[in-house]
Amino acid sequence: MFDLTKHNTNLKTEIIAGFTTFLTMVYIIVVNPVVLSDAGVPFSQVFTATIIATVIGTLWMALFANYPIAIAPGMGLNAYFAYSVVGSHGNISYEVAFSAVFVAGIIFVILSLTPFRSKLIEAIPENLKHGITAGIGLFIAFIGMRLTGIIQAHPQNLVALGDLHSPSVILTLVGLAVTLVLMSLGVNGALFFGMVITGVIAYFTGQLKFEKGFVSMPSLPEGLVVANPLTAISDVIHYGLYAVVFSFLLVTIFDTTGTMIGVAQQAGLMKGKTMPRAREALLSDSIATTIGAMFGTSPTSAYIESSSGVAAGGRTGITALTVAILFILSAFFGPLVGAVSGISAITAPALIIVGSLMMGNIARIQWDQLDEAFPAFLIILSMPLTSSIATGIALGFISYPLLKITRGKWREVHPLVYIFAVLFFYQLAFLPH
Repeated sequence: MFDLTKHNTNLKTEIIAGFTTFLTMVYIIVVNPVVLSDAGVPFSQVFTATIIATVIGTLWMALFANYPIAIAPGMGLNAYFAYSVVGSHGNISYEVAFSAVFVAGIIFVILSLTPFRSKLIEAIPENLKHGITAGIGLFIAFIGMRLTGIIQAHPQNLVALGDLHSPSVILTLVGLAVTLVLMSLGVNGALFFGMVITGVIAYFTGQLKFEKGFVSMPSLPEGLVVANPLTAISDVIHYGLYAVVFSFLLVTIFDTTGTMIGVAQQAGLMKGKTMPRAREALLSDSIATTIGAMFGTSPTSAYIESSSGVAAGGRTGITALTVAILFILSAFFGPLVGAVSGISAITAPALIIVGSLMMGNIARIQWDQLDEAFPAFLIILSMPLTSSIATGIALGFISYPLLKITRGKWREVHPLVYIFAVLFFYQLAFLPH
């Protein structure tokens, strides 16, 4: 079913890869409820809804698409939901905002059932694909350094070197050294074992504590937040939330498409310009967004942390299946998961190393051709600086056709690229993001 032999992998490698991906992304079941609770959604509701959406999307990816890619509510999209949609529209409750997410999810499912999204993957120019992969690598390495304090905010320079004597930074650097040694020695699952060793060090140095115990029962105090599709559609019409639906749709399409291309390229799963079983893979995200909105969480996205599982050897849906099973278990181990995911130094070394691996795609960009190189450069530069995969892609999509037109090569550009250049320009110029 999973074609392990064809993908030159085995069950043990796939399961270790699943554990690796899970450990690098499990923070979302703590962080997502914290962000959405600012919009008034009960913490326990979002905690359970986040797990439901993650399990549904990731199981679909595992069983129907056979990719080692995990799906979960996206960072950035949750902040947009909490602070731009609910926060800036004073008369909008979170229930109404979830109606907008639900409608965006339904449109998303319809688009995923058509050839449109797979055509989009083929339409993205090769050099932009390499730029997307490299940009994501730089972005997640930056996230790893920022979360642990290796890089910190600076009033004049925006960022600066952090306090190298802080326990978090020391633990991260030790974990990074341990993981790099294991990788240099060719140890299978080096990223995963590096996290385990770092976790053990964190426990014995008093950084990792289990003050709230280990086990708790999941709950959904609000039940279904969006129970009637017709009510959701009427909410969008009544409150005029068309721009909100459009923003959710555009950002989610390109967050997921860009991430899937990046991870699939890293795993060697792309077939030329095409991504096999693209429809099944893209459906996983749209279905998870729709169902997630019903239970009470913001739109889902393919997770860039999946690249850590790929770096650990994951090549098939068994990696994603392992992630889904671990998320199901985590629903009953909320305090334990919260304690581990609260120590970013445990997972940050994996993110930094994976970032370096993904940056290898820079070598494939045609740097001697300005009209190909500059849009890719813009993507790589802007993803970490704007903390948004979709914004990086947007700037690349806008600049690419402009440069092609000025050099008289407008016929080389796929019509879809022109369409999305206009849509992205409209979104960046006139919509909140």
